[in-house]
Amino acid sequence: MSKEAVHYCTIQVHGLNIFYRESGSKNSPVILLMHGYPSSSFMFRNLIPVLSEKYHVIAPDMPGFGFSDAPPRENYQYTFDNIAYTMQGFIDELGLKSFTLYIFDYGAPVGLRIALHNPDKITGIISQNGNAYEEGLLDWSHGLVKAYWESDTKENREAIRRFFTIEGTNFQYHEGVADKTLVSPDGVFQDQQLMDRPGMVEIQMDLLYDYRNNIILYTSFQKYFRERKPPILAVWGNKDPYFSPAGAEGFRKDNPNTTVRFYNTGHFALETHCDEIANEILVFMEKITIGSHD
Repeated sequence: MSKEAVHYCTIQVHGLNIFYRESGSKNSPVILLMHGYPSSSFMFRNLIPVLSEKYHVIAPDMPGFGFSDAPPRENYQYTFDNIAYTMQGFIDELGLKSFTLYIFDYGAPVGLRIALHNPDKITGIISQNGNAYEEGLLDWSHGLVKAYWESDTKENREAIRRFFTIEGTNFQYHEGVADKTLVSPDGVFQDQQLMDRPGMVEIQMDLLYDYRNNIILYTSFQKYFRERKPPILAVWGNKDPYFSPAGAEGFRKDNPNTTVRFYNTGHFALETHCDEIANEILVFMEKITIGSHD
């Protein structure tokens, strides 16, 4: 079977240029892929060709990431609420009527806000290390981020700056990975090149500070899982230094329509287990499209 072409597109949303990758028949069910930090839709470069043989796949870059606009902090509020507002505009501009959400890392609090506001559009949720439970949070920064959340002082802000260096990005990609030679350097390089643009670290520190508000919303996300019971597939790197397997198990606790799969890898599980995860998604999507699920 020939692979579907991937189209690289840009659309205007509330005055911002939002870049996205698109592939597959527009008559097929939609899968909306929401990337995480410090990446972009580039993280889905190997997944999109597999899924697009059967599905209409759309993968945007959020504002401040990838090839989407990154307006200065004084011109755009870098909060998860505001990014979700922009991505809601993206969905509206494309006229998406229904879709399955793939959420990862920062894409989880953005995507789940979208789910809360569009419950009837969500046909399913695929969470790849996309956390929504306090039990899943690991203290990877040895208290530095918690101190920053409690007080946004100059000292606390400077203490976390090193996490935005190449060492921090390499940690994101490699920590917990058994065979580190499976991790392509391309993603690390591109992420860091974009991070090193003027003003970008300050933008990312603003977002990390706002992450504390995602935790407050966890109970709302969990209520949505319990009440709406969307089909959920949790595919999780079990050595993730940020989000533990308990985060994946949380979905099953709140929603019986949940399937959990663990992989012996770290945070960026697609880098090492793309084929396995893609196959699991195809099985999951087949169940959704025929109207049944676990």
